[in-house]
Amino acid sequence: MRVLAAMSGGVDSAVAAARAVEAGHDVVGVHLALSRMPGTLRTGSRGCCTIEDSRDAWRACDVLGIPYYVWDFSERFKEDVVQDFIDEYAAGRTPNPCMRCNERIKFAALLEKAIALGFDAVCTGHYAKVIQDADGNPELHRAADWAKDQSYVLGVLTHEQLKHSMFPLADTPSKAEVRAEAERRGLSVANKPDSHDICFIPDGDTAGWLAEKIDMSTGDIVDETGTKVGEHPGANAFTVGQRRGLKLGTPAADGKPRFVLEIRPKENKVVVGPQALLAIDEIRGIKVSWAGLPIAEIETGAEFDCYAQVRAHGDPVPATARVLPGEDAPHLLVTLTDPLRGVAPGQTVVLYQGSRVLGQATIDAARSLQRAEL
Repeated sequence: MRVLAAMSGGVDSAVAAARAVEAGHDVVGVHLALSRMPGTLRTGSRGCCTIEDSRDAWRACDVLGIPYYVWDFSERFKEDVVQDFIDEYAAGRTPNPCMRCNERIKFAALLEKAIALGFDAVCTGHYAKVIQDADGNPELHRAADWAKDQSYVLGVLTHEQLKHSMFPLADTPSKAEVRAEAERRGLSVANKPDSHDICFIPDGDTAGWLAEKIDMSTGDIVDETGTKVGEHPGANAFTVGQRRGLKLGTPAADGKPRFVLEIRPKENKVVVGPQALLAIDEIRGIKVSWAGLPIAEIETGAEFDCYAQVRAHGDPVPATARVLPGEDAPHLLVTLTDPLRGVAPGQTVVLYQGSRVLGQATIDAARSLQRAEL
């Protein structure tokens, strides 16, 4: 096949491209330039898609003997990922920018351009697996190494996108093996640290970065009963589950720490309370999509058993789910068998059955039975 290898500049994408070449595919490497202002993206091991990463990607392609290009997706990234991040926080939600980047840049804009240029598939270094069912339809599954599994951030991929997706690291038992293979192949990124955190916030200070993008004004911090217990410099700087930085003037009656339970941007209020009230029993999801063909229960609206995961490296918990009709689009109702803490609107809930990813939704509301009883 003609394969376009997305080269981030890290060890995973380099080894994935090498395996695609070794498998006999006609491979071309491409690095995505996501900013025209290098100082706005992190450098070294703290981020991805930097000038340094572009050079590392070029060196890897040179070793592999494949063509290398840099594609400028900076405008799409600014609009679809960075601005979305700002808009979501302004609305009091907690977005996942890596999820949006995979959805709108790496497996929408990139794949769209790749297919237009005659490529059959896009290859990435994600740890996930595409399996064909009995009828040849693709299914998205967890990788062999669950500790490195990245199927959660790929839960936004559609049936058509999965048909053109290639993940050569799917069955690799550990990241150590990937690094050892890179060393054997003479790839200079063999020992390069993993990237982490948000790439477009250079110093890692999310609250400070947002303060320059969103109008912040002081407001009240209230407890679960509505009693004022302090003031905040701007509600949008907080997120559900946060404990530090509250600077409450009134201590809790039991002397225990309090956590952010809810952000109310329209009222400019932050609601705090005991950790126990962070336990969420029910999730309502919007912007629902299915990774591959939906199972029969989804089509009929029947309830089905599944596991729900709300963070990239969070533990999946048993749940039941069903798709309900809405005025504009269907929404997802997920009832958790084991409550989850710190679930915030704007996060993504991904549903699994066994190792298979069923699909995902953006969390619109999260309900605690304990808070409902207050």
